[in-house]
Amino acid sequence: MGWSPTISMVLILSGCAVGPDFVQPKAKVQDQWIEGNDPRVMATNEVMSHWWRAFDDPVLDRLVQIASEQNLPVQIAGLRIMEARAQLGVAIGYQYPQTQEGFGTAQQNLLSSQFANQENLRHSYANFNLGFDAAWELDFWGRFRRNVEAASAHMLATEADYDDALVSLTAEVARTYTAMRTFEVYIRIARENARVQGEGLEIARSRFRNGATSELDVDQARTLLESTLADIPRFQSSLQQTKNALSALLGKPPGGVDSLLYGPQQIPVASTQVAIGIPAELLRRRPDIRAAELNAAAESARIGVSKADLYPRFFLFGEVGVQSSDMANFFAPHSLFFTAGPGFRWSILNYGRIANDVRAQDARLQRAIVTYQDTVIRAAREAEDALVGFLKAQDSTRSSQRSVDAAQGSVDLALIRYREGSDSFQRVIDSQRVLLQAQNKLADARASVATYLVALYKALGGGWEVREGKPIIPAAMQEEMARRTNWGTLIPVRSPQTTDKIHLPTPAGSAPILRQPNW
Repeated sequence: MGWSPTISMVLILSGCAVGPDFVQPKAKVQDQWIEGNDPRVMATNEVMSHWWRAFDDPVLDRLVQIASEQNLPVQIAGLRIMEARAQLGVAIGYQYPQTQEGFGTAQQNLLSSQFANQENLRHSYANFNLGFDAAWELDFWGRFRRNVEAASAHMLATEADYDDALVSLTAEVARTYTAMRTFEVYIRIARENARVQGEGLEIARSRFRNGATSELDVDQARTLLESTLADIPRFQSSLQQTKNALSALLGKPPGGVDSLLYGPQQIPVASTQVAIGIPAELLRRRPDIRAAELNAAAESARIGVSKADLYPRFFLFGEVGVQSSDMANFFAPHSLFFTAGPGFRWSILNYGRIANDVRAQDARLQRAIVTYQDTVIRAAREAEDALVGFLKAQDSTRSSQRSVDAAQGSVDLALIRYREGSDSFQRVIDSQRVLLQAQNKLADARASVATYLVALYKALGGGWEVREGKPIIPAAMQEEMARRTNWGTLIPVRSPQTTDKIHLPTPAGSAPILRQPNW
């Protein structure tokens, strides 16, 4: 045909793509950690991926495993990946003929008897037609390829969001588990102190009955004992609340976690040393930083989508079919009709709408870049805060332990001296109160060590590796969705590629004009 060279030229020139290619944003990262010279801090590239195993607690290991498989917010993040993969398929599909429609009508027409008189006019006639039409807007300015680039970046960002959900989940399970064990320790401390205080009360009663002291000692002993007993229900309430929180993290109703909580009721303990790598590794390990960069890449590609509207759109169109007013001649040789050819559309008088849309998209890109830089700074701050908290909590634990040892000796001595009549009961009361406070403070310090270590590994981006070799949504859910909808090759669901590096989508200018569609 005469316009074939034109089509060939359009396809050749379709390699260009308007809009910017994404450039990785700059972010300020310190060279070393503030506490990096502490001997307990090991600068190594091998940051523990399954860091919760450092606590050597089988119960915690099991809780993390179940949570990674059953947590509902993580499953929601996995479903967002499936949605993004399907949306990428939609974007790729737009690179092919956008309109492909079969059509057909069967009409019986009756003209009005008042219609203008014409010779041999048929006032009643039929019209039958059957055909196919198509229209293909060529990707001359890279609009569709930029859209594919944006959809690819968005899909990769949802995968990073999924990893970030796993990082947050593993940290929250470990933190909540630590809080639960801490409340169990509080209850044990309170009960033990109540036992000791009860013995003191019996001594005060005995001395009162023997006339060796006043009833004031008995009242003071009872006051301290009841005050200690009053703390136990409060701790029990908090304990049950943390168990309920654990149940929710595991995707279970309240009470669903009780059968998993075996073993000693003690606060998780880990090594005093920690391996943290170097600050720059946050840029490749933390999923939220990867997601922020990929979101910026998507916004960059969308500038090209918006800019393409400033230029004319070239397209090919065609229609072919058969048409007749007599069904008997519907497929006769002379019933064939067709139209075909190239065309273009160009929105000229748009009153600045397109230009301002490009400007708005550019602002979105800049906002995404600043968000990325802010995410990097917050990540560094979280790591520094957790590291100094972990180290100083260890120092506090050692002092608190010495305080408990001294307070225990003070209580024993005060009871002996009171029994012998050498000291007043007020000394016993004061020493027992100080012991209870010191023991609770020690429990707080030990819990802080574990909690800060959890926060540190979360800040370093550890924990997303737990998904390796596992589907992003449960198999039963995949089967349910497959029964409801034809998901093609998207089910069974592929897990995201295991990596701690950012893989950006291919820029539109370097991408093939047509990508293989996903049917």
